[in-house]
Amino acid sequence: MSAKLIATLLLVVAAGAVAAPKAGKPNAPGQYAKVNGLELYYEIHGSGRPLILLHGGLGSSGMFGENLRALAKHRQVIAVDLQGHGRTADIDRPLSVELMADDIAALIKHLKLGRVDLMGYSLGGGVALHTAIRHPAVVNKVVAISAAVRRSAYHPEILAQQAQVNEGALEMMKQTPMYQSYVESAPRPQDFGRLLAKIGEAMKQDFDFSKQLAQLQMPVLVMAADSDLFPPSHAVEMFGLLGGGKRDGGWDGAGRPKSALAILPGLTHYNIFADPRIVTTALPFLDEAAR
Repeated sequence: MSAKLIATLLLVVAAGAVAAPKAGKPNAPGQYAKVNGLELYYEIHGSGRPLILLHGGLGSSGMFGENLRALAKHRQVIAVDLQGHGRTADIDRPLSVELMADDIAALIKHLKLGRVDLMGYSLGGGVALHTAIRHPAVVNKVVAISAAVRRSAYHPEILAQQAQVNEGALEMMKQTPMYQSYVESAPRPQDFGRLLAKIGEAMKQDFDFSKQLAQLQMPVLVMAADSDLFPPSHAVEMFGLLGGGKRDGGWDGAGRPKSALAILPGLTHYNIFADPRIVTTALPFLDEAAR
C-alpha cells in the first residue's frame, strides 16, 4: 500500500437519555446520548448559539484542535464523534452519511437545541448536508468543508485509491498516528479493522445528491481547498446549485445569494481542517443575519 493511499485513508470518506461517560475510555470529557441504537459521544465547549462540529472519516472531534477552541470562543460548540469513530462505538449497520445525519438530528432533539448551525469536514461535511436535507426543521445554517455532492467529482486517482481501502490495510495503518489515536480513545480498539472495512465499502457506493442540495432553503457555505480531492470547479458547481453565481451581487450586496463560497488557497484536503482560516471564514457567515 502506497504512502499516498495512507494519506487518503487518514481523513477521507465519500461524502456523500444522556448517560454518564461509560461506553468509552476513562476520563473522557464529554457525554453519551442514546440515539438510534448508538451511544453517541459528544463534548460541549464554550457558550452561546449552538454549533455542531463534525469530523472527517477515520478521525474524531479532537482532530480540530485549536480550531475547535477558536470556535468555542464565539459559540457553544457540540463536537460529536460519529458512528464507529473516536469514543462512539460501532453498531451493526452500514456507515452511511444518511444514517449518521439521522443521528445528528436525534442528538439535536435530545439536547433540545431547536435550530442549530452545522459545520463539518469531509465525511462530517457530507453528514451536515444530509442532516439539512433530511431534517431541515432543525438546521439553521451549514458550513460544508471539503465535501462533494457527487462521487464522480473526485479526481480519478482518488477514486482508484478509495477502491483499495479494506480491512487488509490494518497492519499498515498500525504505524500511523491515526491508529494510535483510535486505540487510545475507542471503546473497542479491536474494531479499527472493522472501521476500515466499512469505510472501504462506503467509498465504493456511487452518490449524487445534487437535486437535494439545490432544494435546500437554509444558507450553506461551501468551503474547499484549492487543491482538494475534487477540482475547485466542483465547489463552484455546488455554489451554483444553491443559487450562487447567477447575477452581479450589486454595489450594496443586495444581489448576493444567501449561500456562500470559499476556496482557500494553498491548502489540500489533508490540512484544511487544521487551518485557522476555516474559522475566520465560517464565523462571519454564521453570524450574518438572515437576508
